[in-house]
Amino acid sequence: MISLFLKSLVGAVAVLLIAILSKSRVFFIAGLVPLFPTFALIAHYIVGSERSMADLRATALFGLWSLLPYAIYLLAVYCLCVRYSLPVTLLLATLAWTVAAAILVLGWSKI
Repeated sequence: MISLFLKSLVGAVAVLLIAILSKSRVFFIAGLVPLFPTFALIAHYIVGSERSMADLRATALFGLWSLLPYAIYLLAVYCLCVRYSLPVTLLLATLAWTVAAAILVLGWSKI
């Protein structure tokens, strides 16, 4: 239970940091915070401690491929924000991420 609390605390700190940075002169750094490997560290620790090192390597490789859906999301936000409202932009970008992530998962499971 303490482990679960600490994991949620890390997430809350990340959200707080994003909120603080978004109001500062260096607001763009708020886009870097989600890329800090907070959740990757947790996932890699759990996989590495409960499974084989080969499974950890596979998880890390999949993590590299998972950057593609994130890049598609960012590209969609970049392109759509000049045409649509913020909610529509974020909705469409999230939809683009979802489609890209689904393609990645389906493709990965076939390999």
